Amino acid sequence: MTENTSGAGAEGAAPRKKTPEPSGVDLARVALRAAKEQARARGDAAQQKKQARRGGGLRSGSGADGRDPMALGAAINRLLTERGWETPAAVGGVMGRWPQIVGDDLAKHCVPLRYDDDPAERVLTVQCDSTAWATQLRLLAPQLVARLNQDLGHGTVRLIKVQGPTGPSRRYGPLRAPGSTGPGDTYG
Repeated sequence: MTENTSGAGAEGAAPRKKTPEPSGVDLARVALRAAKEQARARGDAAQQKKQARRGGGLRSGSGADGRDPMALGAAINRLLTERGWETPAAVGGVMGRWPQIVGDDLAKHCVPLRYDDDPAERVLTVQCDSTAWATQLRLLAPQLVARLNQDLGHGTVRLIKVQGPTGPSRRYGPLRAPGSTGPGDTYG
């Protein structure tokens, strides 16, 4: 596997698994979510006081309340916001429209496999069907990272990890050199 970065990271460094403190956009999302929950709790408390003055109990009326049905799109957006799934959902959308982002030629030969949304990593892993296309994608990686961050928000993707093709293992046969993994010029 070969990595290509957009200018950050050191090659050959051991992967680190410690979880950093949230900062920037992540910290703002956490604060916004907490403020929304507090405001909702204050509103519910005020509504309960109001109902207690009027005789208590839940009443149905002409005004909108929390029991009213909502549109499916609004319900899904609310669920994504409450659970903090905005970034994974946006990246999933990118994987769905991969040909529009990278172009049809590149999309025919390179497929996104997974996205690691760990705040320290934020790596998009892409597998190519030949070493030539893997090399081409490595050369285009900085522009592709910039394009993805333009669509998804700054810092969503920090690194594109490019994987070459996986070939058949050539473990058996009379003409095999010790330590050989197969034809390296064709398979990765």
